[in-house]
Amino acid sequence: MSRAPYWLASPGVVAALALVALPLAMTFALSFQPFSSAGGVGLGFTVENYIQVATDDYYLTIFLRTFKLALLVTAVAVLIGVPEAYVLSRLSPGMRALSLVIVLGPLLISVVVRTLGWSILFGNSGIINNVLLALGLVSTPVRLMFSFTGMAIALVHVLVPFMVLSVWASLQKLDPATEQAAESLGAGPLTIMTRIVLPQVLPGVLSGGLIVFALAASAFATPAIIGGRRLKVVPTTIYDEFLSNLNWPLGAALSLILLVIVLTVSLGANKYLERRFSQVFQ
Repeated sequence: MSRAPYWLASPGVVAALALVALPLAMTFALSFQPFSSAGGVGLGFTVENYIQVATDDYYLTIFLRTFKLALLVTAVAVLIGVPEAYVLSRLSPGMRALSLVIVLGPLLISVVVRTLGWSILFGNSGIINNVLLALGLVSTPVRLMFSFTGMAIALVHVLVPFMVLSVWASLQKLDPATEQAAESLGAGPLTIMTRIVLPQVLPGVLSGGLIVFALAASAFATPAIIGGRRLKVVPTTIYDEFLSNLNWPLGAALSLILLVIVLTVSLGANKYLERRFSQVFQ
């Protein structure tokens, strides 16, 4: 048996071990060490960090806010991204190329720059509030900065392209003849969409939803800028524990809990939705 494939794969394996597996193992070990006010990390083994996170309402509130935000962003990204990808697939080649540049262009811009742009729009004297006040739709500025709504809007803008890309990849495998055949047999647009198109693009919707959910739950820059210091999510709390409070063990515990919850929710949702839709469209 040739060993060439193993040698070719070895650089990637070494990089994954050095940049992913090793840091995760070190974070896991760090989460079971006690906090020391003298050096940040004490000696010994303890589960106090996990007990503190599980029993403190402060951290429970932050976790609930984080996953509420991630679920909302994922749902809105599905509602926007799936029809958008479908419409793009039906455009002429020239318009499709231009539309793809418009949709995916923001990925070429730093997420920090995009978020700072939203902070300018969301301010009390920003463009959005100035327009609303000028039209007489509101009497006082709408609070969008340092709000849950502002974070959700900014994250949707950041993450919708990932949903479009995932659904777009599935649409490339969609045979237009199946839609034409359904239409010739008298099926309406809604029936064609739910019985023909959706089952075939479901893998793209699922993969895009999981990507958006994981990225929204672990996002740092957008919640830090739009949410500010008071409206915290888990990633900003981890940052504070590591760099402000110097409580590295607690920050490591929060990181591991976030990782485990995201993986559990993603894998569980994937299996449930695949089983559910396979029964519905069987």
